Amino acid sequence: MSREPHLAQAEERQVDDFEKVRSAVIFEVIRREGEYELKRPFSALWWSGVAAGLAISTSVLGKGFLVAYLPGASWTPAVSNLGYTVGFLIVILGRMQLFTENTITPILPLFLAPTRGKALLILRLWGTVFAANMVGCAVAALVLVFGHILPDAQLQGILTVSRHYAEASALNHFAWGIPAGFLIAALVWILPRMHSAGEVLMIVIVTYAIGLGGMSHVVAGATELFILVARGDLGLGAAVLGGILPALAGNVLGGTGIFAALTFAQVHQEI
Repeated sequence: MSREPHLAQAEERQVDDFEKVRSAVIFEVIRREGEYELKRPFSALWWSGVAAGLAISTSVLGKGFLVAYLPGASWTPAVSNLGYTVGFLIVILGRMQLFTENTITPILPLFLAPTRGKALLILRLWGTVFAANMVGCAVAALVLVFGHILPDAQLQGILTVSRHYAEASALNHFAWGIPAGFLIAALVWILPRMHSAGEVLMIVIVTYAIGLGGMSHVVAGATELFILVARGDLGLGAAVLGGILPALAGNVLGGTGIFAALTFAQVHQEI
């Protein structure tokens, strides 16, 4: 009987050691992915980023389609934001370059071994992917507005969603961008633990929470703003200064400044 407490303590230490190792392994998986992304050629990053900007527009379509058919009831957002998950599923499962995923993936290698060269590579990656995402969003907006590819009822639903997003102030977009950036970075951290079915479910849960919470995601939100710009309902300067840049700053703060920093602090002594 006297050995039982010692056995229990040994088992607890084994569980604790296992959790530490598992966290360190996840860190290493994401770090290696970050190292790989930093070395990818410009053309690969660019076209993957453009594809992601185009694909994320399906989140706006999915939500807009549901808004077009649902009544204006208090429960409507609980259903319509299921459509918001569509674009994220396509982009993340398709391994396309989405800027907000890169707020953690290339940052972990920098935290582990900070160098000027690595910081410059991150700026190159961020600049390329963000610009490509914006180009993809702009192209998607132009096609939606001038391509006559949707019936009027569905287009009106998309416009309703876009106008609601544009009504927020720059400060709102910055503040609402922080939890969105945090959640996307958390999703990137969680996905290596998931199997295929669990991966899909986790993407749906996290991005549904972003949509339902009215948070500002810079890439998905850019599509909504560019739609209004293309229609002449919003100036380009107002879209960029009042929506895109504040949401960008909030996403970076939430993803890099908070989640990535806390994650590194959690595991850096165990690596």
